[in-house]
Amino acid sequence: MNTQKLVNFALEGLDNLGYHLDQLGVTGKVNRHNLAAFLMAEQKHFEGEWDSLQAKFGRRRSEIEHLTQSLEKRADSLISPVIERISSFRTRS
Repeated sequence: MNTQKLVNFALEGLDNLGYHLDQLGVTGKVNRHNLAAFLMAEQKHFEGEWDSLQAKFGRRRSEIEHLTQSLEKRADSLISPVIERISSFRTRS
């Protein structure tokens, strides 16, 4: 069974279920149009959540990069005098 036939079969079943629920007076809101609207709304919700996560990730990555650059600068300022001393001892020997 190909995908299109499977989708059509599922949508027909959904329409059939909605028709029977409507006949019973339970609800008239179960149909393929409402399902499509629901799926589109959820897709937009998912895209918004994804964008939010991407922004948070980008912010954290930027913070980490800034922190590592700061640590590297501090390490250089602490280590460079020691390296200069070692170099001066080597040249004297």
